[in-house]
Amino acid sequence: MYNVIGDDMLKYVIIAAILIVILLAVMKATQKDAGLDFNKLVELLGGKKNIVSAESNMSRFIVTLNDVTKANKEGIQKLGAKGIVEIDNQLKIILGPESRQLKKYIDEIKDEIK
Repeated sequence: MYNVIGDDMLKYVIIAAILIVILLAVMKATQKDAGLDFNKLVELLGGKKNIVSAESNMSRFIVTLNDVTKANKEGIQKLGAKGIVEIDNQLKIILGPESRQLKKYIDEIKDEIK
């Protein structure tokens, strides 16, 4: 009797694992491609050559620009920024957990320019 219960339990665990794998696959397939968003964001910041430096602090992405007037703040917000603060030639953009990935991406493209 205990063996039958154990076999049933094993079947449920296997079914649950399969459903979790399917759910994760669906979630990944429906996510936006981060690389494309980052390319668009660089464009909205005025292009690669307009970016002087970038920093990431938790959910904030801080970027120093040569010419802040070239940045399209409205476009950046439409892309998913939760807020933007402009101080001198710097934009502080609240992006969430993607801010670290974006900083890494910016560093890579800045290295390509050098």
